[in-house]
This record gives sequence, structure tokens and C-alpha cells, in this order.
Amino acid sequence: MLPGSLEYPMRSLPLESANENLVEDRLLLDEIASKWTILVLGALCDGPLRFNELKRRLDGVTQKALTQCLRRLEANGIIERHIVSLSPIAVAYEISALGRTLEAPLRALHTWTLQHRAEVMQARERYKAD
Repeated sequence: MLPGSLEYPMRSLPLESANENLVEDRLLLDEIASKWTILVLGALCDGPLRFNELKRRLDGVTQKALTQCLRRLEANGIIERHIVSLSPIAVAYEISALGRTLEAPLRALHTWTLQHRAEVMQARERYKAD
């Protein structure tokens, strides 16, 4: 066994090459796990936000990247877009019931990040030194 490895092997994710939905599953996972998706959903957890409110909360996001992210999330049923006013037109985004089902896995990922940040930073430093 390699130094620092687990005493027992991790079980692989149940992805089989014969799975006819493998491509769709991978694409959906890519969309859910993308940088801006996770941050957008985190920002929307407390309630609906308008586009510019979201943009202000997400430091570094471009208008184009945010627009694309919101469209993907809406197309997948993870968020809903509501017209707030017509003149001038204003819309707000909020997490849908389907999107709320992502809250626990995303919270677990965030918790893991907080718990293991120092270890990851140390690993990066060791990698750079090699």
C-alpha cells in the first residue's frame, strides 16, 4: 500500500460503460459542478435575486458568463426566471423545487472544502516543490 493511501479502497461511482445515459449524466454533472453554477446557486439560496444583484455578489463573473450560466440552469429546471416589472423590464431568478434538491450535496461539498482547505494547500505546495 502506498504511503498516505487509504486502508480500504474507495468504491467507484456506479458508472458503467454500457449505461446508455452516461453521456447525458456526464454533461449534467459538468453543468452542475461548474464554477459559476455552484456560486450562483449559493447566492440564490437565501431568496430571489435580480441579475445585477447576482452579478455584484459574484466577484469576477462577466455578464456573458452569468447570462450563460443562468440560461443553462433555467433550461435544466434548476432555477426559475420571473418578470418583476415591465417598464423597465426586470427579472429575478430563484431556485426551483428541483434546484433545492441540490442544496444538501452542495452544502456537503462546501463543508468538505472548509474542512480540508489547509490539507489541499499543503499538497499544492509539496507538488510545486517536486
